[in-house]
Amino acid sequence: MHRDAQGLPLTTASAAAAGAYDHAVEGYLRYAADAGTRIKPLLEADPAAPMAQVLAGSFAMLAFRADAVPGAAAAAARAAALPGTAREQAHAAALTAWAGGAPEQALARWEAILATHPQDILAFRLHHFVAFWSGAGARMLANAEQVLPRIDPAMPGAALLLGCRAFAHEEAGLYTTAEEYGRAAIDASPGDLWAAHAVAHVFEMQGRRAEGTAWIVRLQPHWAAGNNLKHHLWWHEALYALEQGDHGRVLALYDTGFRDLASPLTAALPDLYIDVQNACSMLFRLQLRGVDAGARWEELADRAEARIGDTASAFTLPHWMMALAGAGRFAAAERMLDALRDAAAATPHGPGVTLREAALPACAAVLHRARGAHAAAVEALRPALGALPRLGGSHAQQDVLAQLFLDSAIRAGRRPDAVLLLERAAARHPLPLARRAAYAEAAAALGF
Repeated sequence: MHRDAQGLPLTTASAAAAGAYDHAVEGYLRYAADAGTRIKPLLEADPAAPMAQVLAGSFAMLAFRADAVPGAAAAAARAAALPGTAREQAHAAALTAWAGGAPEQALARWEAILATHPQDILAFRLHHFVAFWSGAGARMLANAEQVLPRIDPAMPGAALLLGCRAFAHEEAGLYTTAEEYGRAAIDASPGDLWAAHAVAHVFEMQGRRAEGTAWIVRLQPHWAAGNNLKHHLWWHEALYALEQGDHGRVLALYDTGFRDLASPLTAALPDLYIDVQNACSMLFRLQLRGVDAGARWEELADRAEARIGDTASAFTLPHWMMALAGAGRFAAAERMLDALRDAAAATPHGPGVTLREAALPACAAVLHRARGAHAAAVEALRPALGALPRLGGSHAQQDVLAQLFLDSAIRAGRRPDAVLLLERAAARHPLPLARRAAYAEAAAALGF
């Protein structure tokens, strides 16, 4: 038996497997572009190591693709059938729950692991990921505050968890501490994409657009080895430009940054969920401001049509619908709604509830708006406003759905609904409505 870089036992007789495991976990924590390829040498060194199977299955789940789930479930079953420590068996159980559509159970399993093994950075990072994309921000913050004070800051990988703590604080509205943790993480590792991302969110929420742009420009030379998360950081730069009314800069960042179709990262994974969210939400925001995106919707709509019926990422679904609607593919959009209804009906609990109460209304509202049926868009989305956070995504990302509701309410002449949305936006966001491009005009017209 060997130990991982954090000192935890690994059931393997292979030193090469233990080293490959550490290499793969570090790649995951650093958002390295080659993290996925680091699994192969691990499995070649010792496919009977339980954590090799857990890591392989977990990496498959990170893609948020329905066609990857059976492989992840099979890896979990293999891990569970192998002799291993109680911690390794708990990891297998967490992966089984995650692949089985029970993220709440997976979160509980990881929390139990961390209660006795706070140095288990894989359990911590997977918990952070799933909590975020399940809309469980409070749970994400609670886990960070319970676990991170208990680990040695000098432990390998510990500094890479500071970005998680920063982001959990930012999503909770604790911007001062979020920025402190994020800057400390960057001081320790300038290429830490997640920490850079956490601080970028602070700048967005506080309206510090010039600082945000400078932050991204300063750090991007450190991102050469990074994965698609750097695209999301360029999306944040485009958000700053959008708020400043520089639509030309937004489109330039779209074409040469976060949706650069010539980029090897984009070419390798052209329908990766985070890239799709970046692209569709930015084009939709531009559309709300009357900016013509040209033919850019067509490429995204091709991806969306190919993924009809895949509900693995709930928050991506309204973005797929934006692509179909933006390209005028209404027949495909109707097929997508039918597939969503079927998926929600087939899963009465857990993720199925989120599909039914949040994803489906949001997708329907996008389609209604594209057809000019603004009152119908309002009617579809109003009952879901309180459920939308369950789709996952950050406050900054979720804001596109609020903008959709406000735009349709105004176009439909639904003053009470517009007021409702502005009240919600004012309560949830620290920046005055007058300083937010998507809200300022409506806020002035309605007396806010």
